[in-house]
Amino acid sequence: VNDLTKNILVFVVIIVVLLSVVQGLSGVRGQGPRSTDYSEFLTNVRAGKVLRVEFDGERISYGSSPPLQYYTISPETDNNTLIGILEDNGVTFTAQETESQSLLGQLLISSFPILLLIGVWIYFMRQMQGGGGGRGAMSFGKSKARL
Repeated sequence: VNDLTKNILVFVVIIVVLLSVVQGLSGVRGQGPRSTDYSEFLTNVRAGKVLRVEFDGERISYGSSPPLQYYTISPETDNNTLIGILEDNGVTFTAQETESQSLLGQLLISSFPILLLIGVWIYFMRQMQGGGGGRGAMSFGKSKARL
C-alpha cells in the first residue's frame, strides 16, 4: 500500500505540474480589451470618443462604456499631463490600487518549480538505489537464488 500511495502521489504531482505549465504557456485567450498605441489613445480622447479611463499601474484601459474595449501602456511616469487632457475633454477616470506581493510570497512562487524538480529527482534517485524488496535499477545482481 505504501508503494502504491507513493506512485499515485507522484502521478498527481506530475499531472498538476503539466496542467500548470500548459495553462501558463497558453495564457488566457478571450474577448478582452484590444491593445492600442498610446498616440491612438490620445487622439481618441481629443476626438471625444473616450468617456471612461481606468488606470492600473502603467496600463490604461479606456472606452465609451463600462466593459472597457481598449487598453494601452503609459510611457509617462507622471500622468499629470494626461490627467489634464482627460479633464479638459470631460473624461471620467479612476485608478486601481496596485497590488504588491510580499517578499516571502515572491520567493515561494519563484522557488516552487525548482524545489519540485529537486523533489522529483530525489524520488527517482531513491527508486534507482533500491531500498529493499527487489526494487531499483540494479536489483538483478542481488539475487540469492542457486542453480
